[in-house]
Parts: sequence; structure tokens; C-alpha cells
Amino acid sequence: MTYFLRRLPLSRLLLVCGLVLVLGVSMTALALALGTGPTPPPEPLADAVHQALVAPPVEGVTARIQLTDHLLEGANLASGSTGTTGGLSSSPLLNGGSGRLWIAKDGRARLELQSEQGDTQIYYDGHTVSMYDASSNTLYRYTPKPQEDASSSRTGTNGGAPETSTDKPGAHHEPPSVAKIEEAISHLQHVDVSGATPTDIAGQAAYTVRVTPRESGSLIAGAELSWDAVHGAPLRAAIYSTTSATPAIELAATEVSYGQVDGSVFDFKPPANAKVQEIVLPGKEDGKSGTGAHEEHPKITTHGHGITSVAVIESKAKAGAGESSSALSEGLQKVKIDGAQASELPTELGTVLSFERAGVGYMLVGAVSPAAIEAVAKGL
Repeated sequence: MTYFLRRLPLSRLLLVCGLVLVLGVSMTALALALGTGPTPPPEPLADAVHQALVAPPVEGVTARIQLTDHLLEGANLASGSTGTTGGLSSSPLLNGGSGRLWIAKDGRARLELQSEQGDTQIYYDGHTVSMYDASSNTLYRYTPKPQEDASSSRTGTNGGAPETSTDKPGAHHEPPSVAKIEEAISHLQHVDVSGATPTDIAGQAAYTVRVTPRESGSLIAGAELSWDAVHGAPLRAAIYSTTSATPAIELAATEVSYGQVDGSVFDFKPPANAKVQEIVLPGKEDGKSGTGAHEEHPKITTHGHGITSVAVIESKAKAGAGESSSALSEGLQKVKIDGAQASELPTELGTVLSFERAGVGYMLVGAVSPAAIEAVAKGL
């Protein structure tokens, strides 16, 4: 071998050395990619889930995370540059990004995603969910409606029998047994569930399970969840489209540590000049027919069944809403629905379609292709 190398011209000798170096680096990178952390022993799915449910609670979670988001890839939301759509297009929630996550033992949480236009912060204080978008200097805030008062919840569901102490909110409940978990899995009718695949996430031994819809016709190919085999904490979640083998949306930890989280992490004060938007979701009674204020609430119906169903939201078209609606839909593709111009937003996981006709505004949402959702719209 030495004799062979000595007889090589200098140029070829350098080439051979370069190839050896590249091959060595590649093999090292491959080895690191294939074995970055420990993996747990194989377990039946029910056993792996039960182990996660009975794992001792952690004092807190601190993690570095990576958000991958191809949901709106290719959609032109930047039209108007300085408008609402411009702010949306620059958000790391729509483009993906890296950041940090903190979760306290009492349930408080903070997610921080970084971008060149400014970070996006999401907070949960146990009562209210807040999201601050630095690129638009806007604070979005949602507070769930309080539950029914205790007097109305004292009547149980078993023939009107009063609740026992273990039925009260906040009462301790024993985790389901392995047999109960197996029974619940066997009763799933619309999805197939994989076994618990041993893997490693963020250097932690973990299990991954994949859920795949049995019904065809939607754009959702399946979803995956990975959790820490020792602590039971979720480490990765992903949703897949039928159009790609890579996740359409994925949130995964890249580093994780367990321990008490300093309370100052959850102290959040947006800038004094930040715009505040309160998010209000329709209540149970909002879709019912009636008089007075209920007439302003939208009517929500569904067409089809299962994962291929399409939700149709009908509301009275308000005077002056046309301009703002036009600004928001600028840049979206246009289609004709029985003579009415509709704005359509196709994504990897579904389609959103909106249009107005005869004083009524329609919005259709479904995990289906544009052609399928347009067919429903033409039948309204």
C-alpha cells in the first residue's frame, strides 16, 4: 500500500486524501445521527402508555424546541406588506423557527419562538392564554368561560345521584390500568394505531406512536406523538399530509432538562403601546336559533362525516366589511362559486374557502382538497 501511494502523482494523492477525509466525516456524522441518545426497551403500546401515566411528576420542564411548519408553504400572505397579512406571513408560527419552552409544575407555561422580525411569545398562567407577536406589536388574549357553578354540577349523571368526593373538579383520579388502556385502543374505529416504537428524542429514551386515519379522501395522512419513557413528558408531536413524507407541522424538543422553573420566567408585560385583541369563541347556545343578540351569532353546520367532513359557517354580511375582507384575502387565489367570487386558501392539511352571496357570508373549512370543498360550496 505504501509503495502504491508513493508512486501516485501529488495531485492524485491529494485527491485520495480528500476523499478519505470526506468519507470519514460522513461516517462520523451518520454514526452521530443514528445514535444520539439511549432508547428504551420494546414494550407493548398499552404498557408504554401506562408507564407514562404513572411516572412520578416532574418539578418542571425547560427545553429548547424546533417548530417546523409547512402548512402555508407557497401561500401568498405577504400582500399588503404592512397590513395584517404581512404580519401573519412573518410570524414564526407560520414559518417555523427555534425557541425555548418552560412548563412549571402548577401548569403555567411559556413558549418563545424567535424570528428576525421579532419573537412570538405564548403564555398560559392557569387561566388565560396570551400570545404576543412582536412583528405586529399585538397581544392576542383568550380566557375560557368559567364552568357552571358548583350548585348546578352537584347533580351527577347517574340517574341524578349527587357527585361523590372523587367526582369533584381537582379530585385525584387513579391512572387507568393496562387492561383499560388496551380496551380503549381496541374500541378505536376510525383510526389505526401503531405500536410504541423505541427511539430517542433530545437525548432522552422515548417511545413514538403513530395514528393513521382509516378513511381515505382527506389531506391528513396521520399524526405522531413521542414521549419520554422515564418521565412521561411529551417530547415531539407531528402531523403529516398525504402530499409529503415529511411533517407538515412538527414541534420537537432538541434539548430538555427537568427541575423547578424560576417563577420569573412567567412574568410577562407587553409594551404599553401594544394592540390588544380579545379572542371570544362561540358558546354552546350561539348556534341555536333565537331572537335578540343570538341573531348575530354564526350558524355552523357540517357536511359529510368523519375526517372528510366540511364545516360551513354562515353569518350575516355586515355593511362595510367588504373592504377589510378584501384586504385580508388579497393575494389568495380566487375561484367562482355559482357566479360569486370566493377566496381560497389551500394548505397541506386542508382548505379554507370564503365568499358572500345574497347578504350572507360563508366560510368553509375542511381537511380536504380545494376541489372537494368547492363541491360542497356549490351545493349550498
